[in-house]
Amino acid sequence: MAWIVLVVSGVLEAVWATALGKTEGFSKWPPTVLFLVALVASMGGLAYAMRDLPVGTAYSVWVGIGAVLTVVYAMATGEEPVTIGKLVFLTMIVSGVVGLKLAH
Repeated sequence: MAWIVLVVSGVLEAVWATALGKTEGFSKWPPTVLFLVALVASMGGLAYAMRDLPVGTAYSVWVGIGAVLTVVYAMATGEEPVTIGKLVFLTMIVSGVVGLKLAH
């Protein structure tokens, strides 16, 4: 169960990171509310997962999922260019996350 919650929390990290970029310094309320809700849920899920998983593993997986999804979303929406280099390095992050799960 901790792994499922951790993955969902990682997805929510991408949500709050993306929403934060759209708040324009917290001057736009819809993305600000989304940011706050996703942040609290993401941190709560991470804290829950850390009850059963080592801190280093949980945090690394959480950050990895959030980072990859944030970049993939930005590339999918055209906010960031898609390059072979980025795809290679994102694949490396995903491989690291999978490796941490397998090593656990």
